[in-house]
Amino acid sequence: MAIKVLIPTPLQKFTNNQATIECSGGNVSELIEALEQSCPGIKKSLCDEKGEPRRFLNFYVNSEDIRFLEGTATELKDGDEVSIVPAVAGG
Repeated sequence: MAIKVLIPTPLQKFTNNQATIECSGGNVSELIEALEQSCPGIKKSLCDEKGEPRRFLNFYVNSEDIRFLEGTATELKDGDEVSIVPAVAGG
């Protein structure tokens, strides 16, 4: 199963400067584990000590925020697109 993952610029150091990579996983949590396997070190930038997505990162599955779906248990299917988007703040 191929899931397209859009990687933000600050995390591309883990993906050999690739903005898009393909991974697999039955849900977002499994996808994060697959990302760690193919891009060692990326998980610590994506997840906190409990394995939950960091507060300043937003994950979207096909443009839907996983916070309004099933969180990291959100199911994925072949052809889905997962976007990792850093939160932006200003003042």
